[in-house]
Amino acid sequence: MPSPTSRRPSGLWTPSRGARATWTPSRRDVLRIGGVGAAGGLVAACGGPSVGGDDGTATSDATDWSSVEPASKITWWSNHPGNTKELEESFIAAFNEEHPDIEVELVTAGANYDEIAQRFQAAAGTDEIPDLVGASDVWWFRYFVNGQIIPVDDVFEFLEVDTSDFVETLYSDYEYEGLHYAAPYARSTPLFYYNKDVWAAAGLPDRGPETWEELQEWGPAIRAHIPADGAPLGLSIGPSWSGWWYSNISWGLGAQMSDEWTVTLDSEESLAAGNFVAEMYHGENAFAGFGTDTNADFQAGIFASLIGSTGSLTGHLELAQFELGTAYLPDGPVAGPNVPTGGTGVAIAKDRTPEQQLAAAMFLAFLSDTDRTAEFSSATGYMPVRTSAIDGDVMGALYEETPQFRTSVDQLQEKTRTQDWVRVFTPGGDQIITDGIEQLVLNGANAEDVWPDVTTKLERAYSENIEPYL
Repeated sequence: MPSPTSRRPSGLWTPSRGARATWTPSRRDVLRIGGVGAAGGLVAACGGPSVGGDDGTATSDATDWSSVEPASKITWWSNHPGNTKELEESFIAAFNEEHPDIEVELVTAGANYDEIAQRFQAAAGTDEIPDLVGASDVWWFRYFVNGQIIPVDDVFEFLEVDTSDFVETLYSDYEYEGLHYAAPYARSTPLFYYNKDVWAAAGLPDRGPETWEELQEWGPAIRAHIPADGAPLGLSIGPSWSGWWYSNISWGLGAQMSDEWTVTLDSEESLAAGNFVAEMYHGENAFAGFGTDTNADFQAGIFASLIGSTGSLTGHLELAQFELGTAYLPDGPVAGPNVPTGGTGVAIAKDRTPEQQLAAAMFLAFLSDTDRTAEFSSATGYMPVRTSAIDGDVMGALYEETPQFRTSVDQLQEKTRTQDWVRVFTPGGDQIITDGIEQLVLNGANAEDVWPDVTTKLERAYSENIEPYL
């Protein structure tokens, strides 16, 4: 590991080989920790490990759904991704046309995925448990290990839901030991948005930057056409976000935060990635900035470009006072997939009666069907979760009329990659990594000073919250 007094390299991309293992618990052992309680529950995200039982088969608590009568009322906890409360209410109304005997109560259970998850954790063992709950990329696995949600496979099979039509990557994100613990709903990737008016004034080609180096090179030309307090790129920080966009930069440098369960933040590639993030905001050729609301700042022309969720697309199209461009996230010098998936699914609570679970599954099947996902995607920019919707008439007409919507779907199919385990399965790992990234962004700190401390905290989280349960 480089000395804490080492300075970050002055060049943009300086990857080299030489990663060493920090700690390597048995993968098989870690995947057997189903007894972890709420205090030590794992945090997970897209593309988690999927393994079978000792005999290679998956098991679940069998319920004879044919003998169950669906409940007359269920509750759905949502944060209305993409400001979709009215749209979600319309889905409930449409569902009631087909199933008038099942009332669905929509509850605003938080302003974001984290608030919903925390409320769901706090409600465990009480009468406040909902029947359906948002299950984001960094929370669904904690629900699972805490025994709070059920697999949807059996009940979906009983309801004859065509799960093979789900976009495979998005449905498999909720898979553990051969079973699926949520259905995809508001799914997204980060997307590169840019102000075409500024791009034209700066004499730039009408496209996103192919690489981060190219965006840095474009910085001076862009600055000449934005406010003095603006920046060529708006890129915010915060829990469940910093580590998400950082993954793209890390992978583009040939780095990763972990190799399965082995922390690799001390590799030369990871140090170069961390130092590049600091230089984005503080270096001689800095080109990034952040604010309390980077979406609004981008729409107002303060930032010339933005990395944001695909779920923000409709809002940008409606509110931006310029022609909006969309593009893939920039590449690094190392070729290959470098875009993480994210967003939320919807899960069925375990601590409910079979009658409530069946009614919840009926609504969840309806919520994630072809028509609803096409309508949800066209209204928000979130990705359609069914291939039949991607290839259907509704989305096809939308892509032709508004090609920006197609970018996220193409990026999903061409560039996405599962996330690093240490961020999404280590208890509190996402927050630990976010704290480190904030030191790089806010203080211009060196990765050589930051990543060792982050590594120590990640290792401690493992030893305290995972190892005792092996």
